Amino acid sequence: MEHVSTIKPKRKVGSKAKSTYKKAKFLRFLPLFIMMLPGLIYLLINNYLPMFGLIIAFKDVNYATGIFASDWVGFENFKYLFGTRDAFIITRNTILYNGLFIVLNTVFAVAAAILLNEIKNKFAARFYQSAILLPFLISMVIVSYLANAFLSTDVGFFNNTILPMLGKEEISWYTEASLWPYILTFVSTWKGIGFLCVIYLAAIVGIDGELYEAATLDGANKWQQIRFVTIPLIMPIIIMMTLLAIGKIFYSDFGLFFQVPMNSGALYDTTNVIDTYVYRGLIQLGDIGMSAAAGLYQSIVGFVLVLLSNWAVRVRDKDSALF
Repeated sequence: MEHVSTIKPKRKVGSKAKSTYKKAKFLRFLPLFIMMLPGLIYLLINNYLPMFGLIIAFKDVNYATGIFASDWVGFENFKYLFGTRDAFIITRNTILYNGLFIVLNTVFAVAAAILLNEIKNKFAARFYQSAILLPFLISMVIVSYLANAFLSTDVGFFNNTILPMLGKEEISWYTEASLWPYILTFVSTWKGIGFLCVIYLAAIVGIDGELYEAATLDGANKWQQIRFVTIPLIMPIIIMMTLLAIGKIFYSDFGLFFQVPMNSGALYDTTNVIDTYVYRGLIQLGDIGMSAAAGLYQSIVGFVLVLLSNWAVRVRDKDSALF
């Protein structure tokens, strides 16, 4: 009995000490929790509360009765995407364009980051970093007018300066659909590599310089240092950014495909993607249920693609996977 009586107080003291430790730990990190609170509130309001709107994709919305009282139509709204002759074209354009953008933006961004890292003059390095990032910060509306300044039939720089110098005839750029895959790819790459370049440059700067010194002592030239030191060490960042881009492969830059081609009907075969198709359908029909169905479809496909891509990466290199 004496042995039992001596054990009980120890349990109480241990439980009290554990509670005191948790309280002290919470108070220690309380400032960090407070700093995190605005971000969590924003995430809740901006990302999670709107998810209740997914129900719109399965309803025939009637504004007079409200969303929840509107008629349930099941998957009727999804037929808008798959039941038309344009379904194949917009799906093909969306996947092929975004797949090409992912590859080119990654390659050029990594190359630009490596070149910027080789610039030793601080002023020159900051100048080129700002210059390559500037297009990313420009609104797509402004980009569309810059493109028009080059491609306009009447006053465009190409038709009035470049083509006459080369002895070529004027080109009606906004009616030649075959040219726009190249134009859109160039604009996307020019505008998009700046953001990725900054991320990759930050990763390269963080590489220990002793690794390059060791490679130099072993006789490695600059190309070999890039191939065997730089690329492998930034590969986890490349994989992470690529996986995030794959998750949005069914989403398109609306401004790039709508504003840059100036919504020219002659270019629809090569510039029409899911986002522009849904927008035009929404403007013509005014049915937000169809638009919500398209958004849900894009989100589900993107989620599945991220899971599959992450699984493929995890099979090869567990440490490089997102989760």
